Amino acid sequence: MSSLHTAATHLVTLAQGSEHGGNHESLNPYVTGGGALLALLLMLWVTTRFNRDR
Repeated sequence: MSSLHTAATHLVTLAQGSEHGGNHESLNPYVTGGGALLALLLMLWVTTRFNRDR
């Protein structure tokens, strides 16, 4: 159980980016969110095209 706790602590430390403050300069949240929204809308459009009743 302690190895699981150690692994989780290590992953949290890696995810926070202890050396760089946790945020990557090139990742703009508006571009990321807009890209995700565009991808979801595209998948919704493709799904509705294939799911038409004949």
